[in-house]
Amino acid sequence: MSQREPLTRERIIETALHLIDGQGLGRLTMRRLGDSLQVEAMAIYHHLPHGKEQLLEQLIAHVAALPVPPGDGDPRERLRAWAHAYRGRLLEHVGVMPLIVTRRNPGALTATTLSVRELLRAAGLPEAEAAVGAHVLLGYLLGAVALEAREQATGTTPGDVDQDGRFTAGLDRVLAGLV
Repeated sequence: MSQREPLTRERIIETALHLIDGQGLGRLTMRRLGDSLQVEAMAIYHHLPHGKEQLLEQLIAHVAALPVPPGDGDPRERLRAWAHAYRGRLLEHVGVMPLIVTRRNPGALTATTLSVRELLRAAGLPEAEAAVGAHVLLGYLLGAVALEAREQATGTTPGDVDQDGRFTAGLDRVLAGLV
């Protein structure tokens, strides 16, 4: 008889992500999540007292919060590396994208936005331009991933399109306008 893994907030979020990644956001229910965790759905409320709303907010934070790592070096290269990592995370959990772009969650992107803005300020942009630049860069990333995910889901990506190359070309254009 094997011992079950303890129920934690992290395990709940990871299992919910697994469900969304495999079955889609519309199939996520507290009952299905409980079944996947091998617990009664009510046990989840011990870790997420506000239920599904809190779970959705946690999913957004888990996927969308990815600050630029601290460090030195060329700001453009640091932003490029971060943008590729961010795109990878969003594509890995593309089922959460509708939540990221439609739900009101002021905290989920705050650390990410502030870290991008700080790096743009360190690169010499005034505060107002850095704020706009962070908005533009995040807008490009979210939009590019949403379009890429739609193309993958509908099979409408032209056969000769290199999605990595297309993303990088667009990113380079955005970064050229920023730093």
